[in-house]
Amino acid sequence: MKIGIGNDHSAVEMKNEIMEYLTEKGYEVVNYGTDSSESCDYPIYGEKVANAVAAKEVDLGIAICGTGVGISLAANKVKGIRCVVCSEPYSAKMSRLHNNANMLAFGARVIGPELAKLIVDTWLETEFEGGRHQRRVDMIMDIEAK
Repeated sequence: MKIGIGNDHSAVEMKNEIMEYLTEKGYEVVNYGTDSSESCDYPIYGEKVANAVAAKEVDLGIAICGTGVGISLAANKVKGIRCVVCSEPYSAKMSRLHNNANMLAFGARVIGPELAKLIVDTWLETEFEGGRHQRRVDMIMDIEAK
């Protein structure tokens, strides 16, 4: 599986740790984020990784900024993206199981690297349940199409 990852200046260290962790687990990881701690604009990197997911250059995406909120808002503006901010594993699981989220966001200033790894593992290991949930995902996507 190929995972895209994007980040702003506040999350360079977290991004590097997550990239290394995913690579060790056998995932192919593509870096769409900044590698500089110099202040930058998170919407640029949220859009970059979201575009890669939408274009199917990568299977899923991860976006990290200070809180995860701003970068997720930018990612969610890209057609076809369902990006969820998670600070604990239960929401990560449910976002895949019921919402078929194709991007995960979290905050480098909100959670530590070990919790981030647990959230990422839970999110990546959970499959979309489909069934009645597909109808609801379709409804979400219909809103986007209006």
